[in-house]
Amino acid sequence: MSAHSHPTTDLGVLRSALRGEVHGPDDPGYAGAARAWNLAVEQRPALVVVAEDVADVATTVAYARGAGLRVAPQSTGRCAGPLGGLSRTVLLRMGALRSIDVDPVARRVRVGAGARWDEVVFCCEGVGLTPLAGTSPAAGVAEALGGGIGWLARLHGLACNSITGVELVTADGTVRWVDAHHEPDLFWAVRGGGGNFGVVTAIELALFRAPEIYAGVLRWPGERAAEVLGAWREWVRTVPDEVTSIARLLQPPVEAGGAGSAPPRGPGLVAVEIACVGDEASGRALVQPLRDLMPEHDTLEITGPMGLLRLHGDPIDPTPCVVEHALLGELTSAGLDALLAVAGPGSGSPQASVELRHLGGALAQEPAGAGALAAVDAGFLCATAGIPTTADDRRRLAAHAAVVLHALAPWTPGRTSLDFAERATDTRTAFPAETHRRLRRIRAQVDPTGLFHPNHPIDPAV
Repeated sequence: MSAHSHPTTDLGVLRSALRGEVHGPDDPGYAGAARAWNLAVEQRPALVVVAEDVADVATTVAYARGAGLRVAPQSTGRCAGPLGGLSRTVLLRMGALRSIDVDPVARRVRVGAGARWDEVVFCCEGVGLTPLAGTSPAAGVAEALGGGIGWLARLHGLACNSITGVELVTADGTVRWVDAHHEPDLFWAVRGGGGNFGVVTAIELALFRAPEIYAGVLRWPGERAAEVLGAWREWVRTVPDEVTSIARLLQPPVEAGGAGSAPPRGPGLVAVEIACVGDEASGRALVQPLRDLMPEHDTLEITGPMGLLRLHGDPIDPTPCVVEHALLGELTSAGLDALLAVAGPGSGSPQASVELRHLGGALAQEPAGAGALAAVDAGFLCATAGIPTTADDRRRLAAHAAVVLHALAPWTPGRTSLDFAERATDTRTAFPAETHRRLRRIRAQVDPTGLFHPNHPIDPAV
């Protein structure tokens, strides 16, 4: 078959070679199989393969290579926005690869690339251990390949650097196991470089003793946003690495507004989500300066890793969303004022959530044996999230997010977090220059023709 012929002409051959399903554009199951987690993103790939095992993945890679197509792996379908057009791409769904094998003695867990954090945390918590999970229970563990900033990150660092081994299928169809002793350059690259180097089919992660955690949410009326966020900004300067918090400006989702202007917005809420590793007495003492502000809502209590996954309140099911982010070198009083002017009460912000994540701690330190993404050179991360119901809503939310990023520009270090990048992003902004050059050289070695279509591509060095 030529590179320009329609790939569905010989789908019978592919179907007969796979345990999993194949959906062409004219098949009744195509739309459901191609659906992204973000329902605001429409995916129209050349075809969809739902892999059942590693052999299906290798067969699909070989088929795509021979058909002149590319391969875009997806575990949960999250972060689909950056992929762009998929007309010459096989969308390879990995959700069926969900095995979880916990080794409590070695403190390791090996998981299939389709496993979600809630599934893995549940299995590990039963033996008193935990991985460095993200803040969304529905996120795929494979997303850790791009970084991973969770509730324990200030204490233990990026999730990608807790990865101890990776199984992947490279462009030549080879199934490889890479770790610190087997193909260490490729192992370095996948920890931060994500899906640029092959289709990851399994990941092995280091586990940590599941700690006692004092965690919950404090909420106040939105009119107090300046007071609360100002106090939070001062508070985070004093907390140890055992404390992670996220301050948020919250609004009800924007309503369908058609082509007209957005509906008036009320003051909403201001909230601080907090996780303190340690006992209740220690946690209470640490949180007291914020409690002194007399929140109207207070849910702080002792919990465990599964409780942490529910703390941020991310949607479990697919939903439409428009997300933007910026890394901030520091959060000055002027920067906070600039944010409140465009996203605080009275600003008319259409965003359902505007959050400030406190970074630093272990996130700022490069651990021994780190991967390509060794640390995060920023003190805070700001993320906006809106829930659109119409195309006009999507445009309005994107336009307002751009206003927020522009307002914060004086405090951004020029870096991005690919974890939070929901649109096409120049990957050079995520890595130091020499790191990016090394990633390009490694991709040229394992995928010289660019067979793989990752959400954040690193072009092979020529």
